[in-house]
Amino acid sequence: MMLKGSQRGGAKQLALHLLNTVDNDHVEVHAIEGFVSDDVIGALREVYAISRATRCKQFMFSLSLSPPKDAVVTIEDYEAAIQAAAERLGLSGQPKVVLFHEKHGRRHCHVVFSRLAAPPRIQPLRSRMGGAMPSL
Repeated sequence: MMLKGSQRGGAKQLALHLLNTVDNDHVEVHAIEGFVSDDVIGALREVYAISRATRCKQFMFSLSLSPPKDAVVTIEDYEAAIQAAAERLGLSGQPKVVLFHEKHGRRHCHVVFSRLAAPPRIQPLRSRMGGAMPSL
């Protein structure tokens, strides 16, 4: 499998490129993980919004996975390759978007990871007595 990756900004442009059905025969959103939004444009806008507070210019890592011309590659093969790449890049557990494109009968995959540290989870409020706050 050929992997090509780069750090980048340009969330809106990347989202529109990934969803482009003019140059691709088929576009399938496979997964959106770690975002509040459940669509590609919204997810990448989230990363952009967080980046504004950090001044980070290249807040995403874009990865393309292309199998050899005659290879038969399953979804599970792609998922394993994505996981292995994430581990090597230090991006395991980071929010990501995964899409499949089919162009001229060949399937390939795009993954966009957030490079920004995930915000800490908000802990529930505790009363002065040490218990959870009552529901209203």
